[in-house]
Amino acid sequence: MNNEVVLIVDDEPTNLTILNKVLAGRYRIRAANSGERALQVAVTDPRPDLVLLDVEMPGMDGYQVLSRLKEIQTTRGTPVIFVTAREAAEDEERGLGLGAVDYITKPIRPAILLARVRTHLILKQASDFLQDKNAFLEEEVARRMEENDRIQSVSIRALAHLAETRDPETGNHILRTQSYVQLLATRLQAHVRFSDTITDNYILLLGRSAPLHDIGKVGIPDSILLKPGKLTDDEWVIMKTHTTLGARAIDQAEQDVDHPVQFLTLAKEIARSHHERWDGSGYPDGLGGNDIPVSARLMALADVFDALISQRVYKPPLPFEEARQIIASGRESHFDPDVTDAFLAEFETFVAIARKYGEEGVYQG
Repeated sequence: MNNEVVLIVDDEPTNLTILNKVLAGRYRIRAANSGERALQVAVTDPRPDLVLLDVEMPGMDGYQVLSRLKEIQTTRGTPVIFVTAREAAEDEERGLGLGAVDYITKPIRPAILLARVRTHLILKQASDFLQDKNAFLEEEVARRMEENDRIQSVSIRALAHLAETRDPETGNHILRTQSYVQLLATRLQAHVRFSDTITDNYILLLGRSAPLHDIGKVGIPDSILLKPGKLTDDEWVIMKTHTTLGARAIDQAEQDVDHPVQFLTLAKEIARSHHERWDGSGYPDGLGGNDIPVSARLMALADVFDALISQRVYKPPLPFEEARQIIASGRESHFDPDVTDAFLAEFETFVAIARKYGEEGVYQG
């Protein structure tokens, strides 16, 4: 005997007996003598792998039973074969149109019944196998994507910390600026100037890209990067090259893969342009206004705010309110005015982030 379960549904005991006699010994049989009872049996264990369903029954007829089976999550995929005395083509068309897989007319011919049942059970097994296989593959793809995301995040953080080891003043600067830019992007997502650019995916990629904004500092000599005092004009020229060095390194990484990597595109924008200014007086390219990439405009403000509240060899950390005033005064000169407005609206959250990732040398008042 096979393990497949066949549910036979007919209000006539004689028909149930005939169907049971033909199928018994080959399949596990469950029986119901009404449409209502069939629905109860169909959702209880052992659940049927196939249903042989009479059409003409008192109360709920076969068409109604089939419609209900298609509405129930656990039975909508169960194949149903109509077994009926109705021979009109329109009856068969109606049954197949409702989702029946086959239509057998009475009186029952055992060989035909067995062949049809066997065929549709094989098809059901194949369908179940493919569904299980697809579910497994989807889970495996999801697992590997999650693993790749973790590897990517760890790799990005490792590269960012490499730059951090060259510049001991940064500390949790990476975590703070990452949170700042995502906060600004989320605030601006619905703004008419930014809605086409700042999508949910953009915000996710922005968070991944932000830690690489100062990666170019690995190429700056220690004598300049770690100098405990004001840089000379010549030293400052060299210091400013950390933007182009970082962008070039990311660009070379992009060339090592066969297809574009979205977060690297943003990372390159940020690394190169986060010191540009809205009025065009920044570096390295003297970009101004909307020519500055959105990602870099967000990082420009985030980076300056964090620098203001952080201790440097040439200054103490500034109080939050003083930093706020400096940022506000840079509206339309240093910073995109709408980005500045977003900062002012989210100022208390900026403060909360600064305190959450605070450390020695960062204002915590």
